[in-house]
Amino acid sequence: MEKTWVGSCHCGKVRYEVALDLKSAVSCNCSMCRRAGTLLAFVPTEKFVLRAGEDALADYQFNKHVIHHRFCRTCGIKPFAEGVGPDGKPMVAINVRCLEGVDLEKLDVVHYDGASA
Repeated sequence: MEKTWVGSCHCGKVRYEVALDLKSAVSCNCSMCRRAGTLLAFVPTEKFVLRAGEDALADYQFNKHVIHHRFCRTCGIKPFAEGVGPDGKPMVAINVRCLEGVDLEKLDVVHYDGASA
């Protein structure tokens, strides 16, 4: 069942809302996700609303330079990333660890081999 979740960086300058049915999260082993410890959920851009902090966000790209890894300039936390999904449509990768009230133990974790992609 889809629910609206509130997410933020650590210091709270970056805040957003996202509508998603959160049953699982992706654990990627690429060099970025492995180091940051992110758990990801993906949504179309229309299900994501940045409520505050556009001016606090910085952008980091690596490898093929197709994903915009957004992070807070103050606290350094990466609450989300933006890119294009396999279907060619814009998407947002949500860092599930940045959502309020998520019980991570109840999520099915899907492992993705991003290191080989």
